[in-house]
Amino acid sequence: MNMQNLMREAQKVQAQLQKTQKELEQTIYEGNSSLVKVVINGKHEVQSVKFNLDSDFSMDDMEMLEDMVIVAMNDAVKKAASDKEAKLSKYGSGLTGLM
Repeated sequence: MNMQNLMREAQKVQAQLQKTQKELEQTIYEGNSSLVKVVINGKHEVQSVKFNLDSDFSMDDMEMLEDMVIVAMNDAVKKAASDKEAKLSKYGSGLTGLM
């Protein structure tokens, strides 16, 4: 493969990579626990936190609720990271084939 073709292919891959990264940043991920739903975007920025509390919830349960927020946040972050890895891994293997 000559140098011009290699450069064109690299530019094409770079454009596809940038498009995929932008799509990932705009994707919404939900993390759930039994009492909390957390929504983040692909930049790992929290968009919303919703509580599913029943009428029997008391302030004594606040520590448990705080733990559930952590569980839901971690769930959402794992989903975003997994999606990013899955979508971007193809570019790493594609670049190897060009060399």
